[in-house]
Amino acid sequence: MANIKSAKKRILVNKTKADRNKAVKSSVKTAVKKVYAAIDSNDKDAAKAALIAATSALDKAVKKGVFHKNTSARKISRLTLAVNKMA
Repeated sequence: MANIKSAKKRILVNKTKADRNKAVKSSVKTAVKKVYAAIDSNDKDAAKAALIAATSALDKAVKKGVFHKNTSARKISRLTLAVNKMA
């Protein structure tokens, strides 16, 4: 355990940020799973709605610094391609 005051604070801050990052990543994963579930069930309207929600979640994750912008762009691109192939 840390003895220096600043080191103790860093431990607390890192825990807080890790918890936030974990929550954001989890919500993004859930949104992406909903898109793939809609694709599997051949529901184009639901897939498009889920795609919009997933895109928004990914963009927010980038804004918060949880994901790199290229990671988000790659995931959005693959999701969009999968939804567009449903036609």
